[in-house]
Amino acid sequence: MGKCSIAMISVVIPVYGCKTCLDELSSRLASTFATIPVDYEIIFVNDASPDGAWMKISELHEKNPNIKGIDLARNFGQHHAITAGLDHAQGDWVVVMDCDLQDRPEEIPKLYEKALEGYDVVFGRRVQRHDGLLKKASSKLFYRVYDYITGHTSDHTVANFSINSKKVVEGFKSMREQSRFFPLFIQWMGYPSVSIEVEHNERKAGKSSYNIKKLVRLATDGIISQSNKPLRLSIQFGFFIASISFLYGLYLFFRYFFLAEPVQGWTSVMVSIYFIGGLMFCNLGVLGLYIGKVFNEAKDRPLYLIRDTTENAKTTDSNYTRKRS
Repeated sequence: MGKCSIAMISVVIPVYGCKTCLDELSSRLASTFATIPVDYEIIFVNDASPDGAWMKISELHEKNPNIKGIDLARNFGQHHAITAGLDHAQGDWVVVMDCDLQDRPEEIPKLYEKALEGYDVVFGRRVQRHDGLLKKASSKLFYRVYDYITGHTSDHTVANFSINSKKVVEGFKSMREQSRFFPLFIQWMGYPSVSIEVEHNERKAGKSSYNIKKLVRLATDGIISQSNKPLRLSIQFGFFIASISFLYGLYLFFRYFFLAEPVQGWTSVMVSIYFIGGLMFCNLGVLGLYIGKVFNEAKDRPLYLIRDTTENAKTTDSNYTRKRS
């Protein structure tokens, strides 16, 4: 009789500003995987962390060969770093989590056990979030606007922390858009998924790199890359304004010819001009965002560039990376 193959779980962790967490994180991950019958690999993706995290990742690799590292050439952003890790993950299942220990390694067996019930994706739902008020509020606002524009139903308590089957990861790897948002891509694919409650801890080190400007940009990119409804809303609003203007014109026409009332015009005309002008600039701005996205995709640049890996092996697939000269 042949041996039963043991499943392998890959853990993909983008790293930025959390060097001091990596020792505890890797130790807790190793202890967690000692409790379940699987092989594992931990892939730290250094997204140009300014605190010297790559040195720490290299040290951890020397101590534990199951720990691997990818050092990106510059800061490409969290979701591009996740993409780099998924491109190199070898597991039958892949866990995506943050590096700041808010996502608890001890919750991974719970995600894996639920996945074995027949789900391709299991998200961790953070019922009690240990985040700031601004981050909680901005998350709720983003998902409400996103759901309205795209017609989806999202859960603002769900973020990156999840376990995904190999076919889900392969599907994600085939999506090479420049504008990336991991949870939305996974949900869009439509594989059987579920979310379960997990414990969410306070951040052990560093602070969130998402300020107001970055949150707005992420929201804009996520909405525009996933839906063209803003363009349709722009057209509908334009027709609405045109209809109001037409009805108002009929009203003025009636007053002038049937009631013999002179039309007082300069102020109302100037206000109307500025109002319509503002709408036109707004609509052109929305259109410009879409054209900008098309321009970025047309350049077909790689999603990330790798400076080094702990294996000292660089992929030559131009869809994933490009060798530095």
